[in-house]
Amino acid sequence: MKHVAIQGIAGAYHDIAARSFFEGEDIEIIGCHSFKEVFATLRKDNNTLGIIAIENTIAGSLLQNHNLLRESDTSIIGEYKLRISHNLAAMPGQKLEDIREVHSHPIALMQCEDFLAEHPDWKVVESEDTAWSAKDIQEGKIMGRAAICSSLAAEVYNLDVLSPGIETNKRNFTRFLILSDRWNAEQYNTTSEINKASIVLTTQHTSGALAQVLSVLSYFQNNLSKIQSMPIMGHEWEYLFYIDLTFEDYMKYKQSLDAIRPLTKNLKILGEYKQGKQKI
Repeated sequence: MKHVAIQGIAGAYHDIAARSFFEGEDIEIIGCHSFKEVFATLRKDNNTLGIIAIENTIAGSLLQNHNLLRESDTSIIGEYKLRISHNLAAMPGQKLEDIREVHSHPIALMQCEDFLAEHPDWKVVESEDTAWSAKDIQEGKIMGRAAICSSLAAEVYNLDVLSPGIETNKRNFTRFLILSDRWNAEQYNTTSEINKASIVLTTQHTSGALAQVLSVLSYFQNNLSKIQSMPIMGHEWEYLFYIDLTFEDYMKYKQSLDAIRPLTKNLKILGEYKQGKQKI
C-alpha cells in the first residue's frame, strides 16, 4: 500500500488528484493542515509519497511551494493536471433561498466570483480548505451555511449539491506534483519514460546571462514549458529561476545540463518524470 501525504482532508482536490494519479492502486491518504506539514511528513518517513499543487490556470503559481520544493530532499516523480469544478453544497433539504453564508478556501471563492455576485446578500467567509468547509457543515449540522467544494467532498460529508459547476472559468485546471524522497525517486520512472524535468538555478549577475542559458537549452532541443522567477532574499535584484523542460531525447537533455552548468550557479534538478496529460 502506498501512503500519500496531501494538504487537506478526504474530498479535497489534492485527494482527488492523488487517487486519480494512482488509479487502480491501493493507497492511504495522510491529511495535512499545510504544505509545510506535507514536506515534514515526507521527512519523517522516506517511504511516504506526497502531492502538492504547484500552479493553477487562473490563480497562477503557488510560489510558497516552489521554495518548499527547492529546500527539501524530495524529488518530483510525476504530475497530474486536474480540471477543477466547484459546487455549492449544503445540508440535505436546504435550498438556495435558505443560504445565508458561504465558506471556502480563498482561491475557490475567487474562482466563483461571478456566481457569488448573483447572491450579494450572502456572507462570504474564507476558510482553511474546501473540504474542511464541507466537513464543518456536516459535523455541526449547520443550516443556512453552504460550502464551495468538490463533488467528492459533498458525497463524503453527505451534503446536497445545490448548484454544480459554479466556477467562473470552465478552463480551470490545477497542476499537481507527485513527490518522493530523493533517494527513492529512481524506482518510479525509467529513462525511457522520462520526457520532462523541473530545475532551479541562478545565473551569473551579468547582462544577458539568462538569455545564454535559455539559448543553450533550446539548442539541445528542450522545450521551455514554464519559467518562474523569484527574488533571492538578501541579494537585491538577483533571482532564482524555476524552469520546466520537456524533451524527446533524454541524453540530449542531460547534455544540455552539462552545457549550462558553467553559466549558472546553484543548479538543482527538482525532478525528472513523465509529463502528465490534461484531464478534461
